[in-house]
Amino acid sequence: MVAVELLALRDDLPLGGPVLWLREVGGRRVLAITIGAREAESIGWALEGIEFPRPMTHDLMATVVADLGATLSEVRITHVDAGTFFADLVLERQGETLRISARPSDAIAVAVRVGATLSADEEVLVEAGIEVEEPEEADLDEGEVVEQFREFLDAVTPEDFGSDR
Repeated sequence: MVAVELLALRDDLPLGGPVLWLREVGGRRVLAITIGAREAESIGWALEGIEFPRPMTHDLMATVVADLGATLSEVRITHVDAGTFFADLVLERQGETLRISARPSDAIAVAVRVGATLSADEEVLVEAGIEVEEPEEADLDEGEVVEQFREFLDAVTPEDFGSDR
């Protein structure tokens, strides 16, 4: 697994709606994962520290995990199939590791609430990652990542991905 970080959450209509941008820690590869509007709102609220009088779904999930004596230690982006990303919640409880399959958007919405780390399988980064140039002596600019991804989309064809159908 390769450590990744949440680079940005943007509404990108050409890509079909909200997009989670995950960047390889210490590397140049970026994953763009299109997610639902409600999950994007939930992640955005958590990143902004907005709390509601009653727990929202992802807050409830985090509370249930904690009340069951477990800790969400990591979210892993495990594979991608026909453009759909898959993830696992990695829970630790009494020396036992539990892996629960989840949509990346839901898993990350819980992870940002509890401070869990994010990672992606190397094969996911090879298959779906976009390599971006790192600006010298500065953090990667979100706008630049989006622009490089748009350039990639303009140049890519369906034949570039092969077919297993």
